[in-house]
Amino acid sequence: MISAGICRQLIEFDQGWDYIQSMLTKIKRILEGLPEPQFSSVEYMNVYTTIYNMCTQKPPHNYSQQLYDKYKEALEEYVTTTVLPSVIEKHDEFMLRELVRRWANYRVMIRWLSNCFNFLDRFFIPRRSLLSLNDVGLTCFRDLVYREINVNARVTVIGLVDKERAGEQIDRALVKNVIDVFVGIGMGQMNTYQEDFEEHMMRHAGEYYTRKASSWLLEDFCFDHLVKAEECLRRERARVSHYMHSSSEQKLVEKVQQELFEPLANVFKQKVSAEVKTLLQQAEYAANNQASDRTSGMLEQVLVTKMIELHDKYMAHFKDFLIRNHIFHKALREAFDGFCNKSVSGNSSAQLLAAFCDDILKKGGSQKLSDEAIEGMLEKVVNLLAYISDKDLFAEFYRKKLSRRLLFDQSANKEHEKSILTKMKQQFGGQFTSKMEGMVTDLTLARDNQTSFEEYLHSNPNVNPGMDLTVTVLTTGFWPSYKSCDLSLPAEMVKCVEVFKGFYETKTKCRKIKWIYSLGTCNIIGKFEPKEIELVVSTYQAAILLLFNSADKLSYSEILGKLNLTHDAAVRILHSLSCAKYKILIKEPNAKTISPNDNFELNSKFTDRMRRIKIPLPPVDERKEVIQDVDRFRRYAIDAAIVRIMKSRKVLGHQQLVMECVEQLRHKFKPDMRAIKKQIEDLIVRDYLERDKENHNMFKYLA
Repeated sequence: MISAGICRQLIEFDQGWDYIQSMLTKIKRILEGLPEPQFSSVEYMNVYTTIYNMCTQKPPHNYSQQLYDKYKEALEEYVTTTVLPSVIEKHDEFMLRELVRRWANYRVMIRWLSNCFNFLDRFFIPRRSLLSLNDVGLTCFRDLVYREINVNARVTVIGLVDKERAGEQIDRALVKNVIDVFVGIGMGQMNTYQEDFEEHMMRHAGEYYTRKASSWLLEDFCFDHLVKAEECLRRERARVSHYMHSSSEQKLVEKVQQELFEPLANVFKQKVSAEVKTLLQQAEYAANNQASDRTSGMLEQVLVTKMIELHDKYMAHFKDFLIRNHIFHKALREAFDGFCNKSVSGNSSAQLLAAFCDDILKKGGSQKLSDEAIEGMLEKVVNLLAYISDKDLFAEFYRKKLSRRLLFDQSANKEHEKSILTKMKQQFGGQFTSKMEGMVTDLTLARDNQTSFEEYLHSNPNVNPGMDLTVTVLTTGFWPSYKSCDLSLPAEMVKCVEVFKGFYETKTKCRKIKWIYSLGTCNIIGKFEPKEIELVVSTYQAAILLLFNSADKLSYSEILGKLNLTHDAAVRILHSLSCAKYKILIKEPNAKTISPNDNFELNSKFTDRMRRIKIPLPPVDERKEVIQDVDRFRRYAIDAAIVRIMKSRKVLGHQQLVMECVEQLRHKFKPDMRAIKKQIEDLIVRDYLERDKENHNMFKYLA
């Protein structure tokens, strides 16, 4: 048998390293720009093969560890004798340029050596769990160069940034390359960049913008300051994009906003708040010096109009000066909180806004505006409404006003009614306007229902209500709640009710009709001695007047007994008929107030220059009733929120339950902490929740 093989010559360490050292010297000369021919592929392969052979020889001639150590020594020698001296001997920008040049050359050297020593990286280093050749090189530069010069480099870079902030031109590419050194030396981690550069940069930026804000605030506030602030922020973002690491952008933005924007925003807020406060004080003064029946009208017209004008002024400034930052918009919103979440002479801003809308939208309102102006005004009202915490209170006041406009045909323009609902729906969601939209839809259905009723009467000649009758059928859930006593109707009216009831039962047997007499109106003919006069009255007023068809004189108690009226309702109605402008009834004794001992008779000699008059009822303050309704709805909403939260969480602490409840309800109203606590206790009583026996601050949901 004949065997053949290749006999590889043994390479001693000194012999091999001398050859490797000669190649290292050549690359150093090339990097220093000295005359030296470029590496050929043959030279590269010879170096690689030499190192490979030295690492694969059998012990004791396997020199892997020695080569690893020599690799590190060679880099340390190059850094300490060449790189570091050349960097530290220069200053300012020249030092930065030298640092960037030496860093770039050093990275080239590491990359070349890592390729040549690749066998170590692939086999020897993983087995020994040693640092990779690249990491050894970066660690060497970090320990011997970076730690010596990073402070000077940082100070110089921050100085250049300051020059740019002052309007000077700087070498952005140089700054970027230096910052890349701070990032690169971290070997894939951002700690070095953050601790050695970013933190100092942020602190310096904060100090810079604190000084700038202080200098601006020494002057009178003007919108130019907000414009300049936004320009400063834009430039800081540009700096990040040009030469800083992208991870610094949000931190820098927050620092600028904290030190520059927030002081300016606070001054801006104080300025706007002062103007809002002045308007509120003027409104309070005017209200206290007006007749009580004009107070609400003055407040809703003058105050709301001025608030809208003030808000418009600042929004126009924002638009003209292109001010978009949320901090300034937040300051404006908080300033207007002074109006939007306070009461003026007992009237909440929610009530004032609802009354203001009513004046714009109803027939005969004080504001004579074009259709386009009305649309613009409604848009502005909705913008103000966004600042109000208790939007549910506005919604209830608005529904009260809307119901009167719809039921008594007082809407000036149906399209405007739909338009404001659309605007509110877009701003606050469909749930906010669902009942209001249901009211508008109800009126359309009611007209169709009335047409069907008239067709029913026409096709059934034997069914006759005895008078012209119009009935508006409403859906209970959409409309506000109304107080209505169980009125005992006069015979003439009873027949009407029975006829309509018969008609409605032909359409549906599943719905029950509840008559709201307080919303009804009647046109009746008063045959007085001087002349006949048509009286436009409420259903209650008509019921009382019709009693005098069969009696010349009635006592207060007789009227209450015949009609089943409450005392308060009787006093209000009888006052309108006997003590107000139109004295249809004569009262004995002749006093200006109603008492249980009074007697009434028809004023047969009553006359008026008009042949048709409307007899109004004394106005009723709806505030108390609306607030009571809203409080009731809020209790339901708090209950529902608590049950939803506990149903999903099963077990929850008191504080967290309260916080989550507030978060769920904040878009509707700002719940009172005591109200939440009260409803929690109520739900415990009703067996929806129970307290944990060991920790009374923990609640459990009971399915």
